[in-house]
Amino acid sequence: MSADSNTFESVKAAVLSAHKSTTSEEKISFYNRWAENYEQDVAVLDYRAPSLAAECISSHFSSAREAALVLDVACGTGLVAKHDRDTIIVSSMTDTEIFVEQMKKLGFEHFVGVDGSEVMLGKARQSGLYQDLKQCMLGKEPLPVQGGRFDVVVIVGALSVGNVPISTTRDLCNATKPGGFICMTTRSNQENSEYKAALDSELRKMEEEELWTCLEVTKVKDWERAVSEKEDGYISGVVYLYKKL
Repeated sequence: MSADSNTFESVKAAVLSAHKSTTSEEKISFYNRWAENYEQDVAVLDYRAPSLAAECISSHFSSAREAALVLDVACGTGLVAKHDRDTIIVSSMTDTEIFVEQMKKLGFEHFVGVDGSEVMLGKARQSGLYQDLKQCMLGKEPLPVQGGRFDVVVIVGALSVGNVPISTTRDLCNATKPGGFICMTTRSNQENSEYKAALDSELRKMEEEELWTCLEVTKVKDWERAVSEKEDGYISGVVYLYKKL
């Protein structure tokens, strides 16, 4: 990516290029190359998921926030950590820096990040927002964290077709303390419809297994600018919040 690549058409081409990467290794290689200009580029997508996820968690979290431990999965450069409504971005498509900064403004102080791209993790490390950062190929390796440790576990943007497998939701649940919260987002546009249907089925199955209970499902019409060649304007998305039993 060049330094002047942050126009919508350039970003659109970059995202479509990522979708064409078929293996996990190819995707990691893509994000490693994109890390340098990632935040500037994706800002033009008007991506709302990080701030919406933080607000959803905040509305339900009643314990001491300054003591809570938050696990940010597929954290990328750290957008979920920041919270700035005027600059909303993505990484793996996950806006972790925005999310974490937003969570900090809402009173949360302790963050652990996990991502597949070591270069993205390097950027997140430079932000100083995380107490710990770990590399992991989601879906191929178990989460490199202690089970039942986290008050909040979040994955923003990565649950979508061609990215993180749906089975990762069980890893998220396993990492969460009983009574803790799991927040997830996905797109609900045509391109992601089959993945979302399978994701919804798995989330219901886990609820039937009494692993967690659903607290909130928020449907958002204007989620981000469409990049698919079959779609125009904005696509829709969903924020899920579950509580571990």
